[in-house]
Amino acid sequence: MNRWRRSVGEIQARKRLVSECEQAQVSFNKLTACFQQMATCLGSNTDGSLLRDEMEETRGQAHKICTGLHRRLLKLLVETEQSQDDREQVERLWVLLLSTLENFQQELRKVSALQELFPVTLQKDRHALVNTGASGGGTEVAGRAAMVQNPWVVTECKEKPDLNGHVLEIETLLQEMLQRVNVPLWSVEPMQKAWAEGTQEEDDDILEEIMEVEVVSQDGKSGCCSHSNCRLRCIFCLLN
Repeated sequence: MNRWRRSVGEIQARKRLVSECEQAQVSFNKLTACFQQMATCLGSNTDGSLLRDEMEETRGQAHKICTGLHRRLLKLLVETEQSQDDREQVERLWVLLLSTLENFQQELRKVSALQELFPVTLQKDRHALVNTGASGGGTEVAGRAAMVQNPWVVTECKEKPDLNGHVLEIETLLQEMLQRVNVPLWSVEPMQKAWAEGTQEEDDDILEEIMEVEVVSQDGKSGCCSHSNCRLRCIFCLLN
């Protein structure tokens, strides 16, 4: 009886851990997207020390979530059997993390290069910024990044590296992920259809609603030209 209770508790703990990993992946995607959007302001007239500080804060938050997500997903994949019901779900999160890390690494390299080209440590450095005519900066984006919640109750103790060290750390992380876990990227299938919110059926329904035109015939009776053979007639009705 105690063994059965222990197995039920392990199942519940695993489900909770998988759910936390899903939330962490969503949060990590939001943070990397905010970081990428703020990076577009580097070197422009909206650049400054405030933007650099906000980017550093966003990068540190992304580093904490990524560190915890990597460790937990690795535990789920290495220390469990292949016959787990949620194995495909965890493998999908693993592939998503790989893809997000690669994109984030590219952004970090770009930011490192732009910060060297456009330093803002002194007031005179602002003369080198490009006047794009844009107003405002990344404050709104930084506000959205600050609203992203960390799903881990206990944050990771690992400190955030500097910008170049972060690039090297992600490179090591990617190599470790590819070597320690054998998850073929082509074997992972998506959980939902791409662009599910814009299916062809919905587009056809919208087109039908647009083409429905109330037409009054010569005998005074109203009709609707919603059929395919009457669509040309609808156009002439709208023109007249």
